[in-house]
Amino acid sequence: MDQQSVRDRAGRGVRALTRRLLGRAEDQSPAPRRSNPDAVVDCAVYVNGRREPGRPHYADAYAHAQRSRDAFVWLGLHDPGPAVLAAVGRTFGLDELTVEQALADGHRPTVQRHGPVTLLVLRTAGYVEHDELTDTSEVIDTGDVMVLLGDRFAITVRHGAAGALRSVRADIERRPALLAAGPWAVAYAVCARMVDSYLEVAGHVERDLERVEESLFARDRSADIQHIYQLKREVVEFKRAVLPLQAPLRTLLDPGSDGPPRTLQRWFVDVDGRLSRAVDRVAAYDDLLTSIVQSRLAQLAVEQNNDMRKIAAWAAIAATQTGIAGVYGMNFSHMPELGWRYGYAGALTLMAVAALALYRLFRRSGWL
Repeated sequence: MDQQSVRDRAGRGVRALTRRLLGRAEDQSPAPRRSNPDAVVDCAVYVNGRREPGRPHYADAYAHAQRSRDAFVWLGLHDPGPAVLAAVGRTFGLDELTVEQALADGHRPTVQRHGPVTLLVLRTAGYVEHDELTDTSEVIDTGDVMVLLGDRFAITVRHGAAGALRSVRADIERRPALLAAGPWAVAYAVCARMVDSYLEVAGHVERDLERVEESLFARDRSADIQHIYQLKREVVEFKRAVLPLQAPLRTLLDPGSDGPPRTLQRWFVDVDGRLSRAVDRVAAYDDLLTSIVQSRLAQLAVEQNNDMRKIAAWAAIAATQTGIAGVYGMNFSHMPELGWRYGYAGALTLMAVAALALYRLFRRSGWL
């Protein structure tokens, strides 16, 4: 074999060895890290109530939670699209109906059981700051948040701007003993924050009601019926968010229900007590606004009656002048005082005296 052939065979061997080494290196290189979609606000694994470091992809986090003891994953979503929710549903084993319900907004507060998954729906509420109340003012911004609870996961799906849950996660992460109770601890934290927001919004609405009452019974009576009615519409929307939550929350407290563990029962009882205070306040505001609307309508009726009396009084005064002028404008030959030198001045004087007498009479009776 000549020297050139040896060199060619050696070159081919080196190239083959290089390809094998490169292939082995590629096989041993880590797979590219997956990133969460934009709809994911946060995703974390909690073991014994403490958060594991990092923010993994929700599929990796759920796989890690299933391998670990006393672990679960909390996935937070905000206004997710159909594709994102479908992928989440496949990962966590959610049925089609659950995914459809989580995708839509505007649900009534409720608790539903879908196999091993519990669906808890709550309404969010936030107060919209405004300088003055108008007939188009948005006073309360509402949305909804859904909590999907499984054996190893808690998924929160929020629709709307109100009810952000970042602070909820931060607060409960500082209480690892409570978070160690599992996914139902997330449900408690969300319920507690929603009820606290109801009480906070109720405090702002109460100040708006005080201003409306002051303007309603002030001397200038600047309160407009359209402004009051707009505030009542906003309170009714707030009422629809708060009142229906009582029944689902008490369903969770039923000993026979498949609800939170016993370690969390007293915490949910505390939430129910605060919710009752919020319900009482919102119902009282609604009744008060109904009374304010009726009072304003009564005021308008009185003002219209006063206007009609004023118009009638002035019409009576004008009718007196018309009557006197009509009598002396008939120009009959045999009428008293037609030939009197001071007849014209006398007729004007009679008109003035009659008008003054009627004016004083109507003023004394309150018509003018």
